[in-house]
Parts: sequence; C-alpha cells; structure tokens
Amino acid sequence: MKMLCPFGTHRVIEPKGVLPQAAEKIDATPICYDNEIMIDVDILNIDSASFHQIKEACDRDESKMKDMISSIVKEKGKMQNPITKSGGMLIGKIKEIGKNIKDSSIKVGDSIATLVSLSLTPLKIDEIISINLDNEQVKIKGSAILFETGIFEVIPNDLDQKLVLAALDVCGAPAQVKKLAKLNDTVFIIGAAGKSGLLCSYQAKQMVGKHGKVIGLVNEESQRDLLKELRLCDDILLLDAKNSLEVYQAVSKITDGKLADLSINVVNVPNTEMTSILATKDEGIVYFFSMATSFTKAALGAEGVKKDVTMMIGNGYTKDHAKITLNILRENKMLHDYFMKRYV
Repeated sequence: MKMLCPFGTHRVIEPKGVLPQAAEKIDATPICYDNEIMIDVDILNIDSASFHQIKEACDRDESKMKDMISSIVKEKGKMQNPITKSGGMLIGKIKEIGKNIKDSSIKVGDSIATLVSLSLTPLKIDEIISINLDNEQVKIKGSAILFETGIFEVIPNDLDQKLVLAALDVCGAPAQVKKLAKLNDTVFIIGAAGKSGLLCSYQAKQMVGKHGKVIGLVNEESQRDLLKELRLCDDILLLDAKNSLEVYQAVSKITDGKLADLSINVVNVPNTEMTSILATKDEGIVYFFSMATSFTKAALGAEGVKKDVTMMIGNGYTKDHAKITLNILRENKMLHDYFMKRYV
C-alpha cells in the first residue's frame, strides 16, 4: 500500500526524496487518497510572472498559449512554468474528500480557492476552454489534488468567485504588508498599479497613518491615472523599475534623502532587485513578493553597494491572509469595483 505523506511526497515521481514543489514530475492521477481532497477545476489563475512569460513566448497567441500550458502540465503533472518556476492557484468544486481529512467546515460540492501554488498541486487538464489575456485566468475542465497540509478558502457568498480568485492569488502580499508596515513609515511599492500592488498600497495606507507616506512606482501613464483615481498613494513615480539609479534618485528626492523604511516589490519582470534595495534606507526592509526576483542578484547586489537591509522572500502564506485580503475589497468600494471591472 502506498505510504501517504501529509506534504504530498507520495505523489512525487522524480526526483525521489523531494517535496512536490521541487519535483520535476508528480503523479496527477485523479484518484483521491485518504489524506487528500480531489477538486473539479474550473479556473486556473496563472501567477503574473509566469503568465507574462508564456504570453510573450507565444506572441500573445491564445492557441499557442493553450498548447504551452497543456504541455507543461502533461509533462510535469502540475502547472509549474519551467522558466519562472512559479505556478498560481485555482478555483473549483470539491469532488471527493479523503477519509483522513478531518475538516467539518467543508463538504462535497463546495466551491473553494486553493491557497497553495499550482507549482506543487497535482493537476490534470482534460480541456482548456479559454484564456483571458487580460486577467491571467484560464478556464479549463480538469482535476486537481489538495494535500492534507494544503490550505484553501471556501468561496464566500458575498463576493464574485472570479473576484475572489483574483484577490486570493496574491493574498500573502497585503497580509505581509499589514505585519511589516508601521505607523509613520515611508513605504515604497514597486508595481503599485498591478493586482497585488493595489492591495498592498491600500493596506500600507491603513498602517502608516496620516503622517506616513506611500510611494507608488508605475511605468505607464494609465497606471498613474488609476492610482490617482483610487487615491492609494501619496506620491506616484512614472519610471522604469529596471532603471535602479533613476528610481533611487527620485525616491531620495521625495523623502529628502531618507529613503523608504519598507519597499515592496510586486512587479512581474526581472532585474528590479537593485531598484528595491537602493530605494530602501539602511536597516530598512525589502520584501520581494515578485516571482521574477533573482535572490542571487539581490544578495550579491546589496553587498556590492554596501546596503544593510533586511531582505524577505515573499512567503505567500501568513495567518489570516485570505480574510485580510477579502476584507480590503469589502472595505474599499472603489477598489472592489475596479477589481470587478478588471478581473471578472
């Protein structure tokens, strides 16, 4: 009999001995073992860095994107982009609950959003129905497996399920901002007009208070206009996040040379590590939520410019992260309405 592991190693095909996220191939056979939940999948929300890479590699051709996504999942047994190594999340209905799952809050037929990465989730795609190039959502027919240590959120009745999916895909970011941002801080958000950037900007504004400051960085005029409309940032920079020196000089000017206490990197393009580091004061914190981050570049780059900053990997999980993020959309009608227009 197969020995079941709470972390899902019983599904790992190769290499043996690693956890599912690090595995090159896992078993996505749609059989629900005793310590698993099987899901009928409706929508995949591919993470921003991965979706951007696939879209560019396929020249925005939906047919080519379908083929690439199908090929990745067929080869790996999971949706893990071989370039970015990242995944995303999904929504679907519970089809079966293993007998060792002791959770009285769920039942077969419940709609749930998984809060663990697709890069470790056994996934079988029967058909890709459509791809939305604007909101990174892929409608499919297929099945997925959630391990007993996997976290999820039952879709609440008061919010649209596609809205919930879009928000929960990045729910670790604003929840971490709630933990990290302090009263009167200056918070610098790189990629402030993206999905996670907007949520982080709102949360940062709540934490720093009227004497604190939130600075947003975007690279398009339409994004700057959006931040102005939503009133989420005190200052907005329209610059290229890859131009580290120019951004550093702009942040220095806004802060009278003090720089940011906390910098949040949520862009979906590479080579923005030094922008985050240079814009942050010594003994400040840089939080890399972007899956396009090279931690080699960050570590060696900080050393190279003599920067004493605490650098944090963007852990997608923190306590109550789903509730914190969904409450943002309940609290801020303008943000809620924008998300409905943009992602639903």
